[in-house]
Amino acid sequence: MIVKARIEHQKDFLFMEEIPDKYVLDHRLSEKSITIKDAPVGIKNYQLSTNGLFLVHSEMKFDGPARILTEVEGEAITCQFIFSNKNGSDASGKQSAKYGLSRHNIRYIPSAKEAYDVKPDVEFVYFLIVLSKDYYLRLVDLYSPLHEQFVQEIEKGISTSFAEHDLFMTPEMRRSIEAIVTCRQDGELKRLFTDARITELIMYQLEQFSQHIQGGKEALLDRDIPKLEEAREILERDYIDPPTHKQLSKMILLNEFKLRTGFKKYFGSTIYDFVTRLRMEEAKRLILEEGKNMYEVGVNIGFKHQASFTNAFKKYYGILPSDVRL
Repeated sequence: MIVKARIEHQKDFLFMEEIPDKYVLDHRLSEKSITIKDAPVGIKNYQLSTNGLFLVHSEMKFDGPARILTEVEGEAITCQFIFSNKNGSDASGKQSAKYGLSRHNIRYIPSAKEAYDVKPDVEFVYFLIVLSKDYYLRLVDLYSPLHEQFVQEIEKGISTSFAEHDLFMTPEMRRSIEAIVTCRQDGELKRLFTDARITELIMYQLEQFSQHIQGGKEALLDRDIPKLEEAREILERDYIDPPTHKQLSKMILLNEFKLRTGFKKYFGSTIYDFVTRLRMEEAKRLILEEGKNMYEVGVNIGFKHQASFTNAFKKYYGILPSDVRL
């Protein structure tokens, strides 16, 4: 399998990699970093490749219009994540939420050439995972109802996408991508870490696809995304004493129904579960890093009674908070 990409009218490739199709358990990783500064293009790439796998994390800024040409020779499954942040403010004068319209999808590509037009003055962060069919089919359950149609199209050799339209990226996906890009391990440890994180990332994608199918296909409106991002920022700041749904809807000027349904569709989590995760992660940090006792931890994350904190922690992690240090 060969994957490559370049800017139209430029000779140098952004990347061009030949990837063995077969997944090998004891594979070795190859890494490289590339910086391109040739007006109107500014690109910084981090690339990693091995048997059955190629990934690239690309930070791009274009001062003028440009077209990116991509080509895949051979069968490939791609996990695409596009972060975009247009400089400027929204209609209310507030600075736009960073990467508020980030999207993702999983695609099967049986040899193809494609072109993407890129608008100027837009910052793009593009994270692409290219897997051989052999690699991908080792990761997923081919016989699950979720995969049935996608795998049928793969077996027919028909280009297809897992979701008809790209879905919005969740915070969990962003954290997994950040962990892959910033990993400081090397050798065997990096191979194990990368494999685990890619599996985790695909799991988050499939989880959201499943929720999307079960919850219907009503689309989120682009104008609502900055408001949902604002809701997330408020909850991350005030999770110890979070506002009610009604209070939060008034704070972001979005009706309560759209807040609840839009938050779950966009972030892949209910507001309650989102706040619970923030509280539990902070509780674990306070126990392990600051050595606080259980009563202090419970109070610090917003629980008035220690029993309530203990029950919530055990339900979330499956162990008592006092057992975390063991």
